[in-house]
Amino acid sequence: MDAPRAVVIGSGTGGLTAAVALHRSGWQVTVLERADSLAPVGAGIGLAPNAQRALDVIGLGDEIRSLAAWQGEGGMRRPDGRWLSRTDSAAAAERFGGPLVLLHRATLIDRIAAALPASALRTDCPAHLVDPGVAGGRPAMIRTLDGTMEADLVVGADGIHSAARATLFPDHPGPSYAGFTTWRVVVPAPPEPFAPHETWGRGALWGSQPLKDGRIYAYAAAVAPASERAGDERAELLRRFGDWHAPVPQIIAAARPEDVLRNDVHQMTRPLPAFHRGRTVLLGDAAHAMAPTLGQGGNQAIEDGIVLAHHVAPGGDLGAGLAAYTADRLPRTAAVVRKAAQVSRLMRLSSAPAVAVRDFVMTTVSRLGPGLVLRTFDGIADWRPPQPTYAAGTKDTPAEPRWAPAPEDRDVRR
Repeated sequence: MDAPRAVVIGSGTGGLTAAVALHRSGWQVTVLERADSLAPVGAGIGLAPNAQRALDVIGLGDEIRSLAAWQGEGGMRRPDGRWLSRTDSAAAAERFGGPLVLLHRATLIDRIAAALPASALRTDCPAHLVDPGVAGGRPAMIRTLDGTMEADLVVGADGIHSAARATLFPDHPGPSYAGFTTWRVVVPAPPEPFAPHETWGRGALWGSQPLKDGRIYAYAAAVAPASERAGDERAELLRRFGDWHAPVPQIIAAARPEDVLRNDVHQMTRPLPAFHRGRTVLLGDAAHAMAPTLGQGGNQAIEDGIVLAHHVAPGGDLGAGLAAYTADRLPRTAAVVRKAAQVSRLMRLSSAPAVAVRDFVMTTVSRLGPGLVLRTFDGIADWRPPQPTYAAGTKDTPAEPRWAPAPEDRDVRR
């Protein structure tokens, strides 16, 4: 018998992860991407241990862990350079069972896409969901420039402004502006070494993180009107952050204006009623757009892809499988969306008294122990996939992820 057909609309991290996981479980998969290549829009992405364990299921977790660059101390600072809180890479890895991995988004996309047959990827192919189908009856229908396609399963992974979501849930308001904008850039490392940090100011923050290839991934956020743009975004960064502590000015100086990416932040604080309808299912930003303040947007999308494939085995009851996917993913992602929104409200504080109180609390909590700071990610970074992983063996011989702290790190206090 022919394998059932799954069509994935969108080739971001979640869509590609779902495509690989579905392909490995026996689906015939086609990925439709409107852009003319898989070159991703974005600069860097942080993968926490929860996403790494999800990638273990499709054999990519250890490959991603090998790209970890953060060693030693890091933490949160004020614009004048004073440390608000400190933590250690080994302590974080010990608590959550793996390192935090910062890598270029293009690297991640390339690694996941390489696990698919070349024939599964179709670029320069805008797609529109015409009919979500009926799980126990007619197929879903997708319209492309080449005609109409039928599918036993459609995965809407088409991002924050998802057309698939609008088709499934036309009465839902969708994402709303979160009140701040972001900038991202990847530049050569400055000559003077520095500890990875996220620096919080008045209604603004800056992060500087090392990549394995020796470059620096930097990101910034600031309260701003929606859709506001500067003629030169590098100059705008210099205006807003040029007097912050080193290496912030040096990183801005190393950037070319055309390398600075700016995007407004949208979040979906009102959850969808479900993540599926008929034969069509949503994942990633299409299902649960969130503020980037926990660094979990891409991580949750990767989790989505793995959990989806777990529940929709070929030949099984698709309706029951999609309902189980919604039951698994909607409560978890709604909680992460809420938590990210709470953190973003702290970031957006701009009055001097409020910022002073926030900084005092951060410093006090840090002094009580680094484990208290890391607890922010309890229940998030310690997530495990609902099926065995087999990154070190074969599909028939499961194995748990092989990451373990180095002997000298085993006694790190939590």
